[in-house]
Amino acid sequence: MAISRSRWLALILVPAGLLLVGIPALFLFNAATAPRYHPNPAEVPSDASGPPPPKWSSATGEARQVVRAALSEQNLPGLSVAVGSGGNIVWAEGFGWADLEKKTAIAPETRFRIGTASVALTSVAAGLLIEQGRLKLDDAVQNHIPGFPDKEWPVTFRHLMSHTSGIRNDGGDEGALLSRHCARPVEGFDAFAGQKLLFEPGTRYRFSVYNWILMSAFLESASGQPFLTLMKKQVFEPLGMEDTVPHSTTVPVPDLATSYFPRFAADPKYGLHLLRDVDYSCYAGASAFLSTPSDLVRFLIAVNQGKLLRPATLELLQTPQRLASGEETGYGLGWELETVTLAGRPARMAGHDGDVLGGNVVSLMWFPQHRLAVAVVSNISYADTHAVALNIAGAFVKRPAAR
Repeated sequence: MAISRSRWLALILVPAGLLLVGIPALFLFNAATAPRYHPNPAEVPSDASGPPPPKWSSATGEARQVVRAALSEQNLPGLSVAVGSGGNIVWAEGFGWADLEKKTAIAPETRFRIGTASVALTSVAAGLLIEQGRLKLDDAVQNHIPGFPDKEWPVTFRHLMSHTSGIRNDGGDEGALLSRHCARPVEGFDAFAGQKLLFEPGTRYRFSVYNWILMSAFLESASGQPFLTLMKKQVFEPLGMEDTVPHSTTVPVPDLATSYFPRFAADPKYGLHLLRDVDYSCYAGASAFLSTPSDLVRFLIAVNQGKLLRPATLELLQTPQRLASGEETGYGLGWELETVTLAGRPARMAGHDGDVLGGNVVSLMWFPQHRLAVAVVSNISYADTHAVALNIAGAFVKRPAAR
């Protein structure tokens, strides 16, 4: 029996109508049933390393309001903040919960996953090898990293460090390496080494953690040290970064915040789940490190004020790269570069955001004209730490130290 035209329309339009009604209803349901972790910003628990210097008390007071408001508005379990001015940390404070179930408060020494912000730390190790003549940016990767096959076009270290290599990314929360353990970076190559390039190197910018897994393998080979040993001995220890360590799935890490993930729509406003067990060992210098905001500020201050690298080397790392077309990418060699507005005026920023399973968890920023460093870290993916860090920086620029 033939189906009438009106019945055909009903068969098509009714499901479409249910879909149009159902999707908004799903968002409304999740919004209505999501627990509010900090409904009153004024009641957010906090733990500071000590009172800020009196000359920074006004800026710190405004910045505290920024953080408390962000926790409440974004429905985040916790945030931790540090700010450095000149050569010193002037404020460090944790807000909210390191563990919601146990009601463990975040302290300045609480460690967090920093995800892809690890790249900025690893780039400094690469800078050391550049100064030693062991890393030549325009050498072909295949000539120095056994196990990485030839591609349609040559891939150089400059391409890797600037994310213009054409190598694919890992797929965020579905990354092939997350369920594996690697004792060395080279053990993760099989997940991507055989793939074709997405484009000719140097013609486009596309962030890929695989670039920095390759860089980690090279740094290990060129330095003659295991990659994690290199980072500890050549970067972390010289800069006093005692709380920065690789994440471990076998050895308990003290003072580690519990990590969470949004339960719906990649947005903490709809509630959260515990982050599933993931092993970032195969990602090495692309994502493997834990740290604190204070350590990240120590890193920014020391590196940008010439403690570890020569000024020319740092300038090389923090110069925006150009594509073959001449267009600037807004990214250097392991550093995100941006001109932002602080207190109504443009300011240059060098730093790096970091994501875990595809969602932002950390922002570290250095503002050279103000000699100001800011680091903000959360224990849930898809936190807008970038906006929080910029607003904190604005408070410290707008309210300079009293004379």
